[in-house]
Amino acid sequence: MWIYEKRLQYPVKISKKDLPMARFLITQYGGPDGELAASLRYLNQRYGMKNKTAIAILTDIATEELAHLEIIATMVQKLVDDATPEQMRAAGLGAHYTDHGHDLFYTDGNGVPFTAAYIQAKGDPIANLYEDIAAEEKARAVYQKLIDLTDDRDLQDGLIFLREREIIHGIRFREVLTMLQEEHQQKKIF
Repeated sequence: MWIYEKRLQYPVKISKKDLPMARFLITQYGGPDGELAASLRYLNQRYGMKNKTAIAILTDIATEELAHLEIIATMVQKLVDDATPEQMRAAGLGAHYTDHGHDLFYTDGNGVPFTAAYIQAKGDPIANLYEDIAAEEKARAVYQKLIDLTDDRDLQDGLIFLREREIIHGIRFREVLTMLQEEHQQKKIF
């Protein structure tokens, strides 16, 4: 169904190890407004769409969100590279280390596990698209906060790329929403 290129969509560079920043980034891995939730939401919602263009855009954005998940995972791994258990504990990652070592796990920055409750699907394409637009705006806001939390210019560059992609996704969802609303109005339901 897809062709997978074994390279990141955007190269990840990290200037220094920063475990507290890794903890903050984990929220975009498995948190409520993170990349996994977005990808699963869009992949699921596409089955309720009747419009082929809408299906294609949901599929495209969903798969791009999976690429973003890889970028976040790479960032986190580079930020905690070779961290000792003591360093993990000092950064608030002691419980994570206890359960998962240096492996990533789908949680938010506080260690709350990922849940399907993060994924919305209302059975109405227009309602779903409003949810999708909101999801992209929330992700954009989180990325801006993450950018504000680091002084690592290399890391900021990657986060800026991700933030800008969320903006583009929101624009694409707005285009689909407008298209579906126009189709709905043409049906002249009285």
